[in-house]
Amino acid sequence: MRADARRNRERLLEAAEKVFAERGTAAATEEVAKAAGVGVGTLFRHFPTKEALLEAVFRARMDAAADRMERLLEADDPGAAFREMFLGNVAESSRKSAYIEALAAAGVRVDVTADATRPRIHATLEALLRRAQEAGAVRTDVGPDDVIALLVGAARAAEHADGTGGGPAARDRAAEMVLDGLMR
Repeated sequence: MRADARRNRERLLEAAEKVFAERGTAAATEEVAKAAGVGVGTLFRHFPTKEALLEAVFRARMDAAADRMERLLEADDPGAAFREMFLGNVAESSRKSAYIEALAAAGVRVDVTADATRPRIHATLEALLRRAQEAGAVRTDVGPDDVIALLVGAARAAEHADGTGGGPAARDRAAEMVLDGLMR
């Protein structure tokens, strides 16, 4: 891909993320093209359908989440890295849930898109967990599937807290309580 085409694609993804976050998945592709500073033809050369654009935005978000987790593997304090991963994923999950529902309603195969990144995220989670356990920061009787189940549960609790007006403070409190059961 030519450098200018790559820049246009990146600008389109950034603009799409912003426009869809502000206006929902019903926002017109013309709005995305305008926000990116390109024509609609350029948008459709990169993404032949709106669903393809939405899927690419979701894939970019998943890749960014995996990148953030992988950077935590370089942290000096494995326990703090695990804590940051857990709290960050709960916060992101509570924001991502409504977005995923909107993508699915717009015809995006969310499960297929997530499947492409899931092995990378799972492997990184396993490594973060193993490092934290070896450092004595996390219980040794906890496995990656336990962490995933607790992440999902904490994210659901966060959604409930958001729905009852508790907001981010209640979300963080619920996540901290779950995390306290994992940490030593």
